[in-house]
Amino acid sequence: MEMAERVEALRKKLNQYGYEYYVLDQPSVPDSEYDRLMNELIDIETDYPELRSPDSPTQRVGGAPLDAFVKVTHDTPMLSLGNVFSKGELVEWVERIEKDLGYSPLFVAELKFDGLAVSLKYEDGRLVRGATRGDGTTGEDITQNLKTIHSIPLRLNEDVTFEVRGEAYMPKRSFEHLNDERERLGEPLFANPRNAAAGSLRQLDSKIAASRNLAFFAYGLVSPDDLVASHDEALAYLERLGIAVSQAYTTCHTADELWDYIETYVTKRSELPYEIDGIVIKVAAYEEQEQLGFTAKSPRWAVAYKFPAEEVVTTIEDVDFSVGRTGKVTPRARFAPVSVAGSTVTYATLHNEDFIKEKDLHVFDRVIIKKAGDVIPAVVSAIVSERTGNEQEIVFPTHCPACDSELVRLEGEADHRCVNPECPAQLLEGLIHFVSRPAMNIDGLGEKVITQLHETGLVHNVADLYRLDREALLALERMGETSVTNLLAAIDASRQNSLERVLFALGIRLVGQKAATLIAEQFESMERIMTASVEDLTAIDGIGTKMAESITLYFEKPEARDLVAELAEAGVNLTFKGTKRPIDTDAPLAGKTVVLTGKLHEMTRGEAGKKLELLGASVTGSVSKNTDLLVAGEKAGSKLTKAESLGIEVWDEAALLSFLAEQE
Repeated sequence: MEMAERVEALRKKLNQYGYEYYVLDQPSVPDSEYDRLMNELIDIETDYPELRSPDSPTQRVGGAPLDAFVKVTHDTPMLSLGNVFSKGELVEWVERIEKDLGYSPLFVAELKFDGLAVSLKYEDGRLVRGATRGDGTTGEDITQNLKTIHSIPLRLNEDVTFEVRGEAYMPKRSFEHLNDERERLGEPLFANPRNAAAGSLRQLDSKIAASRNLAFFAYGLVSPDDLVASHDEALAYLERLGIAVSQAYTTCHTADELWDYIETYVTKRSELPYEIDGIVIKVAAYEEQEQLGFTAKSPRWAVAYKFPAEEVVTTIEDVDFSVGRTGKVTPRARFAPVSVAGSTVTYATLHNEDFIKEKDLHVFDRVIIKKAGDVIPAVVSAIVSERTGNEQEIVFPTHCPACDSELVRLEGEADHRCVNPECPAQLLEGLIHFVSRPAMNIDGLGEKVITQLHETGLVHNVADLYRLDREALLALERMGETSVTNLLAAIDASRQNSLERVLFALGIRLVGQKAATLIAEQFESMERIMTASVEDLTAIDGIGTKMAESITLYFEKPEARDLVAELAEAGVNLTFKGTKRPIDTDAPLAGKTVVLTGKLHEMTRGEAGKKLELLGASVTGSVSKNTDLLVAGEKAGSKLTKAESLGIEVWDEAALLSFLAEQE
């Protein structure tokens, strides 16, 4: 017992000293004292292995290498944020928030760290799992690597259970030291700290991650309703628990205040000891966040301002034209290689013929390029004064580069499209999308294998994947017994995917993963989706008119219906497998669609929504002609106005409480 008490005392001291050193940058003891205590703890854990625990400070040095990372499904998706790039766009976003709420809320502005988004799970105050964002729904378990980051506590100051989200990053000093060492060893240099951090955390050997001196800042708490009421309270609470939080955040009431904060860090950006690529702005109160809700891709209550990108000059050496899975023909400029915003750029999309004409671009033009949002290279303009007369006009093709079919430009659209359903380029891109991880997730079917199957005639459309046989695959180059066995098993397993994966895999224009899930949950079968009207689809919160029209147009095509029939014949599941609340047809609100808006005083809108759902209602976030009832709390905004214009029944909070009381 005495030795166990000594171990606990040592861990407590080392955790405190580590927090002071790595998070506060205010060490209270010299390094020699920290090292002495650490060595004592290591010696005791070596002599008494039964006293060793996963949350011990000794576990930060890295463990045995892993064979592979385990996949992790996030309980709550890690969504991306919408972007604004100017004060005008920021003002418009703030005005939308004010209009939807009916008043001006408090905002929190904080730095957008340029690293790797991660999720940390704590149980009874102990770190039990750390994962990457991945595709937002599924990430990878990198717990051992994250344990090597000293600013991530292995044990909190309180025995709480929750999930924290934040950014793992490489400080500028660590990045410089790392590249100096790689240069000395003759190894390739990292382009920027973000790539270095991501590469370090995806090492199977955690000792490599431990040597890279990474850091971490928390920026959010998942499902914090019982702990705090707002985002700024959450950040202060996380700090009290011993989790690193940047002190650069602030609260603001207006767009002007937010813009002042942004301008401050545009100026101070280069002085910071870490890289940032923008500012994140969130509505502070969680109740207001809940009221604002989400789009199919991102929260409505948060946005990222992206810093203006670095601009450089290079030369357009040629222009290629490619055909995507929707038939869109995209011109792509190839450049003389140039470094911009920390990475080497060799090409950028020119979008469409109008863009080329508007920018007056030519092959061999000297052009200014930038990284839009610090990520995607974009052409700003041609430098007309440097033309020599050798420049060549960029001629947009009249026929498809892949199948030679005549291209079509629909009225009101800027894009040229190949409308040949048998276009090999579209078929190939569609196959690659269908088997990808976010879609049907068929391991072993990478782009090279898919291309080989397509070019040899074994796979013409996605249904052909389910007709592949062993002998035909074994006859292909680089396809042995083991790889063929694994591939056929992966294809067979994909037959059991839930409806939302199949819907997304079909590659319907504008339909992303989140939208596919919303639609699958609502309709439950492919047959019902195929017969849904635009009105049926837009009744789903998060599904807009353009997306709904795209879906109905897709399923109007005979070839689309034939493809679904082929998939069904091949044994592919076409029903929703997720958990859905059973509908009681005798419930008081059975079949009724209800929208809640404004502030309620007796309960939150979330609590009210759950009570209404238990009474049979379908609670959605947007008002349409399919809405049966609107519950309007205090300061109800545009939703109330729209409901009144459509003649929809409206209850105030008193009417809601009276109705709920009658049902008890």
